[in-house]
Amino acid sequence: MLVRRAVTVLTIAVLAGCGTDSRAPEKPGPSASGSAPPSAPTSAPPAPEAPAELPLGGTKIFPTYRVVAYYGTAGNAALGVLGEGSADKMLPKLRAAAKPFAGDRKVQPAYELIASVAQAGPGKDGDYSRMIPLESIQQYVDQAKRNKVLVILDLQPGRGDFLPQARQLERFLVQPHVGLALDPEWRMPPGKVPGRTIGRVGSDEVNRVSDYVSGLVQRHNLPEKLFVLHQFRASMLPEISKIQKRPGLAMVQHVDGFGTRSEKNATWDRLRRPRQFHLGYKLFYDEDVKRYGAGDLLRFKDVPELVSFQ
Repeated sequence: MLVRRAVTVLTIAVLAGCGTDSRAPEKPGPSASGSAPPSAPTSAPPAPEAPAELPLGGTKIFPTYRVVAYYGTAGNAALGVLGEGSADKMLPKLRAAAKPFAGDRKVQPAYELIASVAQAGPGKDGDYSRMIPLESIQQYVDQAKRNKVLVILDLQPGRGDFLPQARQLERFLVQPHVGLALDPEWRMPPGKVPGRTIGRVGSDEVNRVSDYVSGLVQRHNLPEKLFVLHQFRASMLPEISKIQKRPGLAMVQHVDGFGTRSEKNATWDRLRRPRQFHLGYKLFYDEDVKRYGAGDLLRFKDVPELVSFQ
């Protein structure tokens, strides 16, 4: 089956002596009533800062919401439906596509924006991957915030490592509505070229990235973040059982793959790990044959909690 997709205050009290009188200061005596003078009032400790919330409220994504996303990158329709127009143009279409997937949950629209795009050539740094302009990412992040939409920044690192690319996006990841997706298809082994080889990533690398993002959530008092792993072959995540759960992350195994219903069913049945992850599912507008609708997915034995359209 052809497949695509994935911050002491040391307060020093200085008592300065005035003049040369060395007598010890007198202790305050009792008041006229004979009682001791009242003690100075103490100030209450500051209340802890309330955690930031998700766009539609709360701090947990699942099971409150079902996330429905448009996948793609800025200004490139060939890489997914999100790139067929500006965010303002695509949002009404996304809302309409997402609405039927509610079921027993609230629908949370999302943009899955490919932030680094795998390349056929090595580029200046030789990693076969190019980060789209940060200004473009900022536009999507800002527009999403105004419209109560989640953003999932998708990484295709080529011969590079996922973690350095994720760190480049920290200014976005510290925002409450922005999560991260790793796409092993585009994580190349040494000497291999994107588009000619289906990539893979080991559990150690995934765990380093998830630890980094989880740390951001804890340090910045953020709500739960989506942390998505794309997969359509077992070889893409060969050590999947060693991938660790992290506090503050809604970790999603997103099963990709286009084709007939029977082909997609076979991939879904072979790969999904509902005891380890929340589940995601991709629908392809052009490549799926008799593409599944919302009603079909809501009848799955393990209903996907993240659905994306490419």
